[in-house]
Amino acid sequence: MALEKRVPLSESKSFEFRLEAFNAINHAQSYWLAAVDGNISSSAFGRPMNSALPRLVQIEIKLFY
Repeated sequence: MALEKRVPLSESKSFEFRLEAFNAINHAQSYWLAAVDGNISSSAFGRPMNSALPRLVQIEIKLFY
């Protein structure tokens, strides 16, 4: 998800403000095969072991000239 706003300074120059959010709805994301314990003799067999970060947000400012 991204929100951006461009602010003109002159005919050829402008600023762009941008906010980007990854996994904005906080949906669980696993790392496929590495996410589940596959060791059949383990007590944690079949349980999720790793997942991606819950949310990641970044802000960006650009100057166009």
